[in-house]
Amino acid sequence: MSADAEARSAEEPADWTGIADADAHLGRPVPLPTAPLPLIRWVEVHPAGPGAVEVEWNLDDTRPGARGRLALYAGTAPADERPWPVEPAVHVLHGARAEHRTIPLDEAEPPLRPAHELRWEAGGLHLRLTAQGPWTPDELLAVAASIEP
Repeated sequence: MSADAEARSAEEPADWTGIADADAHLGRPVPLPTAPLPLIRWVEVHPAGPGAVEVEWNLDDTRPGARGRLALYAGTAPADERPWPVEPAVHVLHGARAEHRTIPLDEAEPPLRPAHELRWEAGGLHLRLTAQGPWTPDELLAVAASIEP
């Protein structure tokens, strides 16, 4: 284990029990979407680095055409760049620039493809919404617009 990982593990609870642990790690309440989401099977909340958290909603994908996953990164620094060789589409979200990228993920199961990434900044936080499944850009923008940092 690296020295950084050891330092983080000494500061973090062994297992986070919920969003309050993420709030403490971020140093403020984690902004969450208020828009309705598809049926959720389980949620995972974990650190995503110093001053950063990720909330993952694993969705019920048992019906044809269902979406598989949605994740929100919130941090004081940008999330790591994914090596997606795709130029982003630019949107305006809360009056700021938001970038949306999509990759097909042909090797994934149908509820997990394609993969989408929407990145923006608001309220002093870097935010990234990652979605897997047949989401439309408008649906992702509506979820992102419901997040008030």
